[in-house]
Amino acid sequence: MTILDNSHEEHSAPQSRATAQASGQATTASKSTAGKGSTPPSAPENFLDRFFQITKRGSTLAREFRGGLVTFFTMAYIVILNPLILGGFSADNAPTDVAGGWLSAAQVGAVTGLTAGVMTILFGLIANLPFGLAAGLGINSFLAVSVIQEVTWPEAMGLVVINGILIVLFGATGARTAIFRAVPKELKAAITVGIGLFIAFIGFVDSGFVRPTAGGPPVQLGDGGSITSIPTLVFIVGLLAMGILVARKVQGGLLIGIVATTALAAVVEAVFKIGPSSATNPGGWHLNTPVLSGQLVAAPDLSLVGQFDLFGAFGRIGGLAATMLVFTLVFTNFFDAMGTMTGLAKSAGVAHKDGTFPRLKSAFIVEGFGAVAGGATSGSSNTVYIDSAAGIGEGARTGLASVVTGLLFLGSMFLTPLTSVVPLEVAAAALVVVGAMMMAQIREIKFTKFSVALPAFLTIVTMPLSYSIANGIGVGFISWAIIGAASGKAKKVHPLMWVVSVGFLIYFARGPINTLLGA
Repeated sequence: MTILDNSHEEHSAPQSRATAQASGQATTASKSTAGKGSTPPSAPENFLDRFFQITKRGSTLAREFRGGLVTFFTMAYIVILNPLILGGFSADNAPTDVAGGWLSAAQVGAVTGLTAGVMTILFGLIANLPFGLAAGLGINSFLAVSVIQEVTWPEAMGLVVINGILIVLFGATGARTAIFRAVPKELKAAITVGIGLFIAFIGFVDSGFVRPTAGGPPVQLGDGGSITSIPTLVFIVGLLAMGILVARKVQGGLLIGIVATTALAAVVEAVFKIGPSSATNPGGWHLNTPVLSGQLVAAPDLSLVGQFDLFGAFGRIGGLAATMLVFTLVFTNFFDAMGTMTGLAKSAGVAHKDGTFPRLKSAFIVEGFGAVAGGATSGSSNTVYIDSAAGIGEGARTGLASVVTGLLFLGSMFLTPLTSVVPLEVAAAALVVVGAMMMAQIREIKFTKFSVALPAFLTIVTMPLSYSIANGIGVGFISWAIIGAASGKAKKVHPLMWVVSVGFLIYFARGPINTLLGA
């Protein structure tokens, strides 16, 4: 099995420069080398430049390091959030499995940082793309809410490992790449735009800028139609500050904005003593409070590594029921990651005209191993994070940024209190800014052709409205195939689009199917 896949690498730089120039993010070097008959970039001057092809992609060492830092700060919340979803501090406040077992939050936090660090570094070295990997929020929630109602935690993690092995096989055999190439470029653009809206919506929700209502519309502005909390005001200040810095093309704008807004949040907390959000304090900070307290450095507890049961679930609940759980994991993991990588590659300017990108096969294989590693360490399936777009927006174009992000994740195992200083409201502001950047891809969709417009529109709106990248992709695939065939263009619908659409129909009907299997 060949991991290093250099196909299309020689074509990536011109496309990268063209895309970056169109989006207004081109560097001085890329501007000077873009276009027919232009002078090629100057020869790389050091090992890092040659290995990661930094100059070739129109980037610099400073941008890669800065981008890696921004990606880490934008993703760092997972080190705090994943233990809260999967674990707890006692059986009373932790998700318990069918046998009454539970995971320690401290141990989950340690393996979250370990797996994210190792897999992000490997992804940077092998795939040479500026994408960060960590425990996927959709899958960890699915495990904590649904799967452990039927199996134990080790058995659930065994299913995650099987899911990862299947994804690796799909990547190694080329099946995943074939499906990726079968997706029309307009649908790939719609996936990117949908993800942009999705992460912006996540930012609005995480900051409290929009909240659910007791009745009536699903969401509303703030509390009762008004902005009533100080943390949400900090989010607005951070959003405007980052927006101004990016609009003025200030180098390091997002990073400066994150650091400055975090400092503001710390001052605000010191003055007003806001505290964390709770039922009695709805106007508090979400997830973590911007305060340094207690011990700053601690040795990580990695006791959960290797605590998984590969086939235990099949013996406990039967082959068919366990297979349906694996099917759900694979579909969620497979298409969430595919959509995310599509959007990130376009945002980074390394995508080709057909939406593919350098070392595509390698990226798919390593991402699959992230699922295996996540299950083997009991931290849940690790996948590519759309939050990486923040580092890309800062200028990251190569795997060096991922190596920087990964090293910081490894460090987070020892410095959890420092990673928790950045409040979720600050990270949310960065996500909204990046979401706005990703909207630029909408220009590639021909809305004058309704057979294209409707599937693209459904893809875009389904992601934020259903809170799932996979759901948006599924709706887009199914509607594209059916509308295309009914419009007399069945021959233009790739056969794999039909195969995947049938798979998505099963995925969307998995609830009734599980009920029938249970009966």
